[in-house]
Amino acid sequence: MMNIQKVTDPSFGKYGKVLGGYSMTELFAEMEHTPLPKDVIYVPSVEEMEALSVAEDFRKRAFGGLPIQIGYCNGDNRKLNAVEYHRSSEIDIAVTDLVLLLGAQQDIKEDFSYDTSLVEAFFVPAGTAVELYATTLHYAPCTAAEGGFRCVVILPAGTNTELDFPVGEAGEDRLITAKNKWLIAHEEAGIEGAFCGLKGVNVEI
Repeated sequence: MMNIQKVTDPSFGKYGKVLGGYSMTELFAEMEHTPLPKDVIYVPSVEEMEALSVAEDFRKRAFGGLPIQIGYCNGDNRKLNAVEYHRSSEIDIAVTDLVLLLGAQQDIKEDFSYDTSLVEAFFVPAGTAVELYATTLHYAPCTAAEGGFRCVVILPAGTNTELDFPVGEAGEDRLITAKNKWLIAHEEAGIEGAFCGLKGVNVEI
């Protein structure tokens, strides 16, 4: 059984930090209208959330004034399936209890493979916002409460949207699957067109 740590544990410090001082009541109210499917749904940008006053707060304080997008990742998931990283931090806000499976970009091998035994699990209680650093490998959250999870996802504008340029077929270029998104998949996940570089067990909670 995988050891599930807390985001308040010192071990989380290499992956990110807990954020405080943001008023998220309106954001959580908007999230009540979002679907909660049996699989996983990810929507990069939701206008209603981006129009809230807290969006401006995140834009200025968390991203230093850069344009941002606010979306969500909801569903019922218990497996790693893949890891991704960005050239920027990501903010995840747990609307329900959830678990994040995390790793370090520094542990990716020269051939862009990654050993899944290095993945660590962290419990994020409902109402908690965390920043995941740019070098933190992550993917869809895992379910920690009955019925699935809801998670707000904040990133620089355009991240995870469709590519409008051709990507290379060598080196790290093979991992680019969307704007500002580098992905390494597990063969078991069957993600079409993805580079399958995850070695070892497809970690399950």
